[in-house]
Amino acid sequence: MAEEQRSLRSVYEDAEQKRSSLDGYSSSNSSAFQENLIVALQLFEECVSIADRISLFSPNETLEDIATADLPYLLLNYRIAELVLRVNGYENRKANILQAQKRYERFLKQLDNYDLLIKDDAALFEQYHEAPNTFSTASTTDAAARRDAKIRRFKDEKALKQKLEHLRSNPTVLHNDEAAARELCLTELAFCTHQTFAQLEGIGQELHILSLAPPSPPPESSSTVDGRERNGRHANGYNERLDAPPLSAGMRGPILDSKGKPLRPFTLTSKRQEFANGVFRPDHSLPTMSIDEYLEEERKRGGMIDGGGPQSEVKPVVDEDDMEAADRETMKAREWDEYVEANPKGSGNTLNRG
Repeated sequence: MAEEQRSLRSVYEDAEQKRSSLDGYSSSNSSAFQENLIVALQLFEECVSIADRISLFSPNETLEDIATADLPYLLLNYRIAELVLRVNGYENRKANILQAQKRYERFLKQLDNYDLLIKDDAALFEQYHEAPNTFSTASTTDAAARRDAKIRRFKDEKALKQKLEHLRSNPTVLHNDEAAARELCLTELAFCTHQTFAQLEGIGQELHILSLAPPSPPPESSSTVDGRERNGRHANGYNERLDAPPLSAGMRGPILDSKGKPLRPFTLTSKRQEFANGVFRPDHSLPTMSIDEYLEEERKRGGMIDGGGPQSEVKPVVDEDDMEAADRETMKAREWDEYVEANPKGSGNTLNRG
């Protein structure tokens, strides 16, 4: 049995070394992280198998019957659950969550057998057994009481974490003082118990979310997928091939065979150059006339008024020898004078008269 215990200790040390090395990775999605994660999982599962085979823990024992060196093995199921939740893969997510849930339950059950759960944690464990999938660390419906319970558990967990850091700060004392080493193991078990209840609450919520997700579509047969890939078509009808335009039934395939014989009806057209010009043309509309041509067209339509500007002030010079032109100018001036006398300035503005 001593040889088997040494083997358990050796495997456990390798598992802890692999678990600690995971903190050195920047991303948990990398292939190297996932590979080391699987190795650590296998080592911890091997530890559980060895511990069960040698009956390391027995329900007939008490906490005082467990050696201080064997106390860390109470964390084996907790470590497995912790690592399983970090395994990638949406397809196997529900199975991983259920496996982690079972491991957390085994961890709490072992602690309960040795009376390592304090009064509050023992009550939470009973509540969990009543409704595992709706478990909450603060199940009261009173918002204020729920908030107080959350704050209290947070403070307790923070105090345990600070105590762990203080006990680990002096490794020499831990090696020479068994009481200090035992206190460290028990404090770590209490801290992991707090973490377990929080994880069980999150697992219940995630299982509820996964139950609302739509079922995954059935896998397609390989022959259907291969046929679509050969034809360049996907399941949604999208076609990546540029040389396969949609044709009506009976109009598929080449027009001529290898000897030049027509295989189906077709139409000859003389617009080849026109089609080419339509393809290789600018993507913007080109002008069809010059500015001068446009102004001339506007002038013919009457859309432009000549005159005005400085040129309108220049009076034409009348030729004195042209009597008819002189008479026209005289009559024009006389008519203007008569109009001014008949219509004095302001006579037309009757709107604001008193």
